[in-house]
This record gives sequence, structure tokens and C-alpha cells, in this order.
Amino acid sequence: MAAIEEAMAAGDFWNEREEARRLVDELRGLKDVLERFRALRRRCEDLEALIELGEEAGDASLLTEATRELKTLERGVDELELLTLLNGEYDARNAIVSLHAGAGGTDAQDWVQILGRMYTRWAEEHGYRVTVLDAQDGEEAGLKTLTVQVAGPNAYGFLKAEKGVHRLVRISPFDASSRRHTSFASVDVVPEIEDDVEVEIDPEELRVDTFRSGGAGGQHVNKTDSAVRITHLPTGIVVSCQNERSQHANRETALRILKSRLLELRQLKQQEELARLRGEQREIAWGSQIRSYVFQPYTLVKDHRTGEERGNVQAVLDGDLDAFIYAYLKQQLKAAEVRVDPKTAR
Repeated sequence: MAAIEEAMAAGDFWNEREEARRLVDELRGLKDVLERFRALRRRCEDLEALIELGEEAGDASLLTEATRELKTLERGVDELELLTLLNGEYDARNAIVSLHAGAGGTDAQDWVQILGRMYTRWAEEHGYRVTVLDAQDGEEAGLKTLTVQVAGPNAYGFLKAEKGVHRLVRISPFDASSRRHTSFASVDVVPEIEDDVEVEIDPEELRVDTFRSGGAGGQHVNKTDSAVRITHLPTGIVVSCQNERSQHANRETALRILKSRLLELRQLKQQEELARLRGEQREIAWGSQIRSYVFQPYTLVKDHRTGEERGNVQAVLDGDLDAFIYAYLKQQLKAAEVRVDPKTAR
């Protein structure tokens, strides 16, 4: 932390804006962890004093209050432990989150837009910056696809928990008979790859198409062919960006997203998990969901991987996702501990 603060004090710190912003985000993340630790330590000291006071005075109400505070502290310690254990190679990086409508027609496209709002609310609540990189409008409502960058410390480390198919059950606002509909959307999350990670891309293996940007964007929208779509021919991966005002800037952003997805593909192949993961997400429809959001005939959000549940569906859609994210990360940490062979862990 001291090294970053020293670099920030240099007169040329902001000459390289992207690197400077990355360091500022890293420093903010380190300070957040440190402040959380200090706050927990202060609360532990206060709890110790409360217990002593309750025992000396023989006041059962103080001891009951101490018990409640202890449970709160335990949750805080668990969350801090997760934060410090986000030490995967790319956990600290920004996240590229892509949403795609699946089965469910117009409802599924509306579901993509709702999920986009949910992740934006969650990110803003945690101090992350959200930038829309690409969006394709639905035929009647909502969005067919949406790609956003979530920038800040550990954005990928947390949001990787959201990767998978999400299922919505509700009375459809697009059904004149007010019937219950089930719709699906997929969430894909990859770390944003910077220039310090080597991912080779042969320009001969790329097809680059330009088109006019759509949607809101002021006077520059639909005036020039500034939006860029890049197809990586060997893998069939397609990425696009229309957020920037120049074709060159959109191309650079699209290439960064492509590098991120190619890196993910390479890692999956190295881990011999590509076939399994493709099987899990073969279809954005029934049977493949990781989480269900149910409004009818009851209200419940349930994560099918961890069993975590919440009855207030609207609160979750307003960005209250921490319980699901933490439950998933805890599950992964426990699974990693189980996979360690005691004979080789000595």
C-alpha cells in the first residue's frame, strides 16, 4: 500500500491514465480491507467490554445483546475472510459481464434488462464503475444481449459467482391473459485482460464488421459506422462494442473483450473442463439454471448450487446479491480444501 501511495505522489502519476486508475482502484480496495479489519477489531473490543459489564451487573439483557452482536461479528469475519481469500490469478481484475436472452421470447428479453439493472445496482452499491459496452434491443421490449464492464478491485472475483443460467417465473406483463410465464437468460463473466497478459491473436483469423450504433447516445448515434463487431474465426467467438464514439476506440475495447474470452477458453482447456462446462450451459432453458427468481405462485429466490434462499425477490432484483455471492464463494473454498490431498499438503 505504501508503494502505491508513493507512486501517486509522483508528478507524472496521471500521465498513464489507465494504469493510474488501476492503482487508485487497488489502493481503495486495500484500504477497504484494512478499514473492515479495524472496524471488526473495535467491535470485538466493545463486545468484550459489554460481556464483562453484563457479568458484573448480572444483567441478562446485556448478555442477550452480546450474543446478537457476536453473530453479527461472525458474519463480518466470514466476509472479510472471503475478501482476503480472493487470490485467484484474475480475481482482482475488472469484470466483463455479458447477458443473453434464452427461452421465453419477449419475457426473456425483458429479463435481460432486469438482470442488467440488478447487477448495476449491486455494483454501484459496492463502489464499482459500470460501463455499457454493447446492447442489442429486443424486438418488442427489453434487450436481446447486454455487455457491461464492471470496474474496481475484485469485481471479477465476486461476479464470477453469477455465471450461469438465471430463471424467472412471473405473471407476464406481455400476456393479455395474465398467465404465468417462465423465461431464461444466461450470464457470462470473464476478467478484463490488460496488456500485461499475453494472448496471441492472429489478425488473419479475425473478421471485423462495422455498423451504426443503436439506442440512446445523443447526436453521434446512427450518424457514423463507429460500432465494431469482431468474429474470431477459429473459435466462433463474437464480441462487439458501440460505447465509444470512435471506431478505433470501439475496436480496441472489443479486442480486450476478445482477449478475455480467449484466455478463459485457454484456462478451461488446461483444466480439462471445457466439455463439462459446455454441457452445463448447452441450452439457456429449463434444467440448466443456477438460480430461480419466482414471483408466482410464491415469492422466492433460490440458488440451486448452494441452497441459499431469499423471500424478498424485489430486494434481490434491486441489487441485494451479497448472500448468494458469499454462499457460492464459501462453497468453492470448501471444495478446494476437500480437493487437497493431505499427503501432498504437508
